[in-house]
Amino acid sequence: FVSCMEHYRRIGQELYASLYKNHIQMLQCGYSKAAKDWMILEEQLFYRRGPWRDASRSLQPRWILDCYEGPLRMRRRIQHVNTRAAMMRMKNECMSSKDYNFKFFTSLLPVFLQMNNALSQGELMLNGAEREMDKKGLDCNQLTFFPALHESFHSEDFLELCVERQIILQEFAESEKVTFKCSVTVVQGHTALEGVLLFGKEHFYICECFVLSPLEEVYCTRHCLSSISDPFIFNLCHKDHAVGDQMCSRYSYNDIKEIHLMRFLLQEIALEIFFKNGYSRFLVFHDCDRNKIFKRFCSFQPALKSKGITEESLNIRKHPGGEKTMLQKWQKREISNFDYLMYLNTLAGRSYNDYMQYPVFPWVLADYHSETLNLMNPHTFRDLSKPMGAQTVERKHKFIQRFSEVEKSDGDLSAQCHYCTHYSSAIIVASYLVRMEPFTQTFCALQGGSFDVADRMFHSVKSTWESASRDNMSDVRELIPEFFYLPEFLTNANHFELGCMQDGTVLGDVQLPPWADGDPHKFIFLHRQALESDYVSAHLHRWIDLIFGHKQHGSAAVEAVNTYHPYFYGDKVDLNNIKDPLIKSTILGFISNFGQIPKQTVPFLHSSGILPPFMSSLKNLKLSPVTIKALNMFSVLSDYPKGAIGHIVHTEKGILAVEKNKILIPPLWSKTFCWGFEDFTCCFGNYGSEKNVTTFECMADWGKCLCAVCPSATTIITSGTSSVVCVWEFYLVKDKVKCLNLRQALYGHTQAVTCLAASVSYSIFVSGSDDRTCIIWDLNQLTYINQLPAHEESLCSVAINNSTGDIISCAGSYLYLWTVNGQLLASINSASSPTCHIVCCCFADVMDWDTRSIIITGSTDGVVRVGRWERGKVVLIHYQAAGLTPQRDATEEPGSRGNKCGKHLVLCRELNPSLALTGKPSKMSAAVTALAVSRNSSKLLVGDDWGRICCWSVDG
Repeated sequence: FVSCMEHYRRIGQELYASLYKNHIQMLQCGYSKAAKDWMILEEQLFYRRGPWRDASRSLQPRWILDCYEGPLRMRRRIQHVNTRAAMMRMKNECMSSKDYNFKFFTSLLPVFLQMNNALSQGELMLNGAEREMDKKGLDCNQLTFFPALHESFHSEDFLELCVERQIILQEFAESEKVTFKCSVTVVQGHTALEGVLLFGKEHFYICECFVLSPLEEVYCTRHCLSSISDPFIFNLCHKDHAVGDQMCSRYSYNDIKEIHLMRFLLQEIALEIFFKNGYSRFLVFHDCDRNKIFKRFCSFQPALKSKGITEESLNIRKHPGGEKTMLQKWQKREISNFDYLMYLNTLAGRSYNDYMQYPVFPWVLADYHSETLNLMNPHTFRDLSKPMGAQTVERKHKFIQRFSEVEKSDGDLSAQCHYCTHYSSAIIVASYLVRMEPFTQTFCALQGGSFDVADRMFHSVKSTWESASRDNMSDVRELIPEFFYLPEFLTNANHFELGCMQDGTVLGDVQLPPWADGDPHKFIFLHRQALESDYVSAHLHRWIDLIFGHKQHGSAAVEAVNTYHPYFYGDKVDLNNIKDPLIKSTILGFISNFGQIPKQTVPFLHSSGILPPFMSSLKNLKLSPVTIKALNMFSVLSDYPKGAIGHIVHTEKGILAVEKNKILIPPLWSKTFCWGFEDFTCCFGNYGSEKNVTTFECMADWGKCLCAVCPSATTIITSGTSSVVCVWEFYLVKDKVKCLNLRQALYGHTQAVTCLAASVSYSIFVSGSDDRTCIIWDLNQLTYINQLPAHEESLCSVAINNSTGDIISCAGSYLYLWTVNGQLLASINSASSPTCHIVCCCFADVMDWDTRSIIITGSTDGVVRVGRWERGKVVLIHYQAAGLTPQRDATEEPGSRGNKCGKHLVLCRELNPSLALTGKPSKMSAAVTALAVSRNSSKLLVGDDWGRICCWSVDG
């Protein structure tokens, strides 16, 4: 009996200890999550527009490239980052500032800093009874309450010390159950980290710097030996690993957009997962079947199995005209040269996430010395039929001689090649982008911890071209996509000390060709024009044959002087059959450092693209009488708006429009959101019907709503007199909105917010306020990104270009054009009279390869002005009625009419609806209140204050 009682006592004691540890584990997870939440709150309080900011002391900005992929897989977004030390320094200065007015802040800040320091040092202290019990030596760090991670209570003592597993628990969804675990390597750029992939019921988890033990238990890399059997991948994961890098990210299966089967070190062992929010992850499966993991993903998301690489993969806007292959669309000029090259790179397995196989683009120009760039002269361009090693006759003969010497010396013919280096590698990518994080750190890591000798670094486009095409026998590098869309990488915005060249030149910004006038934006603009020029379009297929096509290897490659070391080719070396680990490691090191040939995607001979005339006809815009509802010519609207037009949408079925204080909800546009009532409520309804209206009162807490935008089918962003930008989520039940929940309140403005615009393509939205500021917000994270400098007057309208990310902000009669990262491109005062000001604005999507922005504004004088962004002189052309001969104003010198930066907005057309309708000037013109452009950019829709809708269309 006594022994039986002792047995049950021990069972009870172990059960109590287990329950206690679970309780403490949950407490620690809660404390850790509170620390994270506190850090988020801290960032909101102290960023540049936060309520506790110190405007007199600005932090030194640090810029880092965001991994977000916009249209055509372009990574344009630059993040503004402040280091933690700088943040703490600013807060300490705020404490000692005598001029600070917030008494409650000064009393709260010491407590805040004390708690913040404790949290940052990992002092997640328990209090009361928990602290006393913890002192007794009871281990609280074992994951016992979640069987999927830890099935047994008894484990080795050193494994029980792994508190880092709390990081995983904090990310778990409620009632989560892990059904499968596997070891992975997470690749980001040139960094590889050992990790674990967990499959849950509705989510999967990527755990970085964690290990899956032989008993399939999850521990951090500090407390468990690595499970990677491949010595080379093991060294990649652990050479630069710092303790404390553990992370866990949760993803919903429904958030997956696509999964691509990828190579890593020329082995078919990787998956690249693309998410709907524009981000992606690259996972290497070193000890399990990659294809089985892909099938497991498909079991949760069956649509993934049938998806190939399409327009959706590249975020390309779909064009009408039926199903065609990408090659056919390129040949018919429905997609640009950039589009097609990015498509081929994606198809060939090139990835932004792996610098060893980064997307490769061609040098297209050979003229980097002229004052002006002549795109009509064939000598301006590089010979696209030859690789970089054969651009000059002398260098070509040297490489042919190198190829022949192997045969003459009775060497290994399988090692015959023209080039022992490659046109794309991690060091080439990092050297191009060295002025921008995170590539700065990557470059230094590849160079042994510091920058290279200044003369060898990328400092001049001209000298780099001469090295790669003529001077250096070991340099045959091509370009990267950023040369055609990202001017920021050419400037040393972070003020890195890159060294001094032998001639005394201090390295800073990249030296640009004379024809760029020292302007990175102009360089990118002209370089992209060169890529889309007639000459390149007619010859680009020859370069495609060299890199992706039939001249990639074999006899055609030998004839084209286009063979590389055999280790660069995935089909020439079978790594699985190499038993000697030293030889295998040597080959993998060669591949990792020097480059990899892309997969052959077009084994047949490529044909060139066809060049139709550019759709340039702004002058051919003519009023279409069929769309004038007010004159009862034709009915294009099922239910005509009652009052001033507020929102117009052009769909495949026709034109939809609603009055002010109302917007249509995408993607079906069958529902509306309405605001502006006296009781500050809002309502949802069906388009064209007053029935089935659902009213919500939750918005009343945030004052009077003045503006709203609906970026998706479940998200609405509102703001108004409270100056707070509110992001709401709503849900449909049986085609009726049932709930409206506040997802996030964003603080930054000090006066009423008057206008909003959103872009899903770039995952940003912009708010403009009476405080004369515009703020750019992240649509995914719902956080502050950047603030546009102060304007002349209160903001009245904003718009975002979904193709380029450019932003228009209008204040009074002034119009400003900004990049997606908040850099001013141009500005102009468009006023025709002192009382005229802009009411609305929008972009027109021109051909994808025309990077100029077509800007349309509507004003209180009832005139629609169509302009474009150009450099040079400002030419104003006024049209008083459709079809009349234009009158050209005197040419003005740059900067003479409010223009800045040497880049200008050119007014191309003025469209006056009243004059066009009646044929004579009107004493009273209705203000233009809404603008829209059709999906194919052939129609311009204009709504006015009198409730009329006009349409201008391209003639012929």
